[in-house]
Amino acid sequence: MRLFGLSSWSILVPQALMGIGAVALLYATVRRTSGHAAGLLAGAVLALTPVATLIFRFNNPDALLVLLLVAAAWATLRGLERGHTRWLVLAGVVLGAGFLTRMVQAFLIVPALAAVWLLAAPTGVGRRIRDLVLAGIAMIVSAGWWVVVVELWPASSRPYIGGSQNNSVLELVLGYNGFGRLTGDETGSVGGGAGGGWGRTGITRLFGSEMGTEASWLLPAALILLVGLIWLTWRRPRTDRLRAAVIVWGGWLLVTGLLFSYMAGIIHPYYTVALAPAIAALVGMGAVELWRIRSTAAARVLPAASTAVAAGWGFHLLDGWQPWLGWTSLALGLVAAAALLGVHRMPRCRRPVW
Repeated sequence: MRLFGLSSWSILVPQALMGIGAVALLYATVRRTSGHAAGLLAGAVLALTPVATLIFRFNNPDALLVLLLVAAAWATLRGLERGHTRWLVLAGVVLGAGFLTRMVQAFLIVPALAAVWLLAAPTGVGRRIRDLVLAGIAMIVSAGWWVVVVELWPASSRPYIGGSQNNSVLELVLGYNGFGRLTGDETGSVGGGAGGGWGRTGITRLFGSEMGTEASWLLPAALILLVGLIWLTWRRPRTDRLRAAVIVWGGWLLVTGLLFSYMAGIIHPYYTVALAPAIAALVGMGAVELWRIRSTAAARVLPAASTAVAAGWGFHLLDGWQPWLGWTSLALGLVAAAALLGVHRMPRCRRPVW
């Protein structure tokens, strides 16, 4: 601000740069596992997700949150390649910074990152547990220093802690921005209320009229491709890099998606931007990895099904807005799905290189 002054440009350009950084880092992460084409596809999906195009040009902390979450996944998967503890510790530090950005929402990917390290790190069990403890300490220190400073600072000479009822940052972290988001018991909340006052909860919430148009356009396809990736990697070695990536992105999508579906407290449609990187990674990885083994029936059926379902769901989302675009995408999607089913019978002019 001191360098460029206060203007829309100086506020929004950093958001756009963080969005570009998130897309680039997602590309780099997926490329290391599944190749250049998968990375490009994942990056394109993230960049074109409707809620991402909004958040990456809007004055909101979620652009930084997305960048930090992708960075944590990148560091974890990078560390898994040789079992280097420092990468996992870096992921913990980054997640702590994510907490200072969006509080407990940043911790929704922790189960996936912890599980993949415990299951897939190329070290002994004791070493894996020790690494997780060290990363946990790093995360707590990175996230907690600000909380400690604010709590120790005299209340009479600090700004009031918004969202709390007793000028307590711990109440903000654990209540209003913590467990209250899950239960709906948020004292001081403006609107909403306990018991689902912020909209009907349930497994279909992400497909509703408000959230569906934000990030769910490829959510059904990502779930189908996740099944395909699990099938593909089920019998691979414990330390297989592709299987590790499936655990990270699949765990990220399932945990975050289920929490968003059932949380009874404050939730806004733009929160779904936290799902976009996982959806994008699964689409990129799933499409490319299954294409490589397209001579197998299952490897053709699953991408074809994901394409057809995505086309149908896109048609539904576009209904009433741009009908011609909906019909066009539906027709093209169904043609593409049919082509995927019969791709093994098509003449090969050259061997595709990924």
